[in-house]
Amino acid sequence: MSILVVGSVALDTIKTPYSRCEDVLGGSATFFSFSARFFSQVNLVAVVGNDFPTKYLKLFREKGINLTGLEVADGETFRWEGEYDWDFNSAKTIATHLNVFSDFDPKMPAEYKHSKYVFLANIDPEIQERVLRQVICPKLVACDTMNHWIESKKKQLTRFLKKVDILFLNDAEARQLSEENNLLKAAKAIFRFGPKRIIIKKGEHGALLFSKNSIFCVPAFLLEEVYDPTGAGDTFAGGVIGYLASNRNLNDDSLRRAIVYGNIMATFAVEDFGPWRLVSLTKPEIEKRLRVFKRLTYF
Repeated sequence: MSILVVGSVALDTIKTPYSRCEDVLGGSATFFSFSARFFSQVNLVAVVGNDFPTKYLKLFREKGINLTGLEVADGETFRWEGEYDWDFNSAKTIATHLNVFSDFDPKMPAEYKHSKYVFLANIDPEIQERVLRQVICPKLVACDTMNHWIESKKKQLTRFLKKVDILFLNDAEARQLSEENNLLKAAKAIFRFGPKRIIIKKGEHGALLFSKNSIFCVPAFLLEEVYDPTGAGDTFAGGVIGYLASNRNLNDDSLRRAIVYGNIMATFAVEDFGPWRLVSLTKPEIEKRLRVFKRLTYF
């Protein structure tokens, strides 16, 4: 089953206590794609500038990611600069230059319009809705959001959530969207906007899956060192949607297993700057870490 992802492909400058890297490959669609590719075919829609390195385009193709929907526009690629301290839970944004991404108006290639699994990464909810109108009979629609859209376009976002099967957001965003401090109450309030399931990302503390009739909690995998958490949330989403597309089942058991796979994929993303750990990652490494995680959580 093919997965359609619509989001950003960017060049990031990242500073952590370990090092500083300039113009490393980044963006929500990038991390999602490099994660989901282990499970299913990925069709990417994004925009980059004509300054985007051809070596990165080659890398996407080498990993089997379909770039028919990647537009190369006149101008500079979206750039983000951030800094992490030893906490690693949140980045301090130093600079954001949207560049060609500021005029992003996604157009679906004909071969993408029948994608059964759709992930709309963290972009304007009005763009998310326009994208979805171009897709024919998707089996699953998932989306991510952020505090900026909750604050500036809450009406448009909550209207769009009526069309969403799975909403991804972090704990702070869940509280902001619901206006509830307690996450149980927050999930109940968000359900009233229409999504069928809610996944709340809690970073180093794992994730929560809410459906109308059940709750599932998954802890984070213990790591000795974290080098760069940029893109971990999108990598997590890539593991979740990727597994669901390969499994072709959307019941609670499949969703719980998908959350675990998403959790495992995110642990690899933070082990190096940018997506490089995901680039070198192998399927046996994923399954090995899954077995370790099972032992850590079994009782």
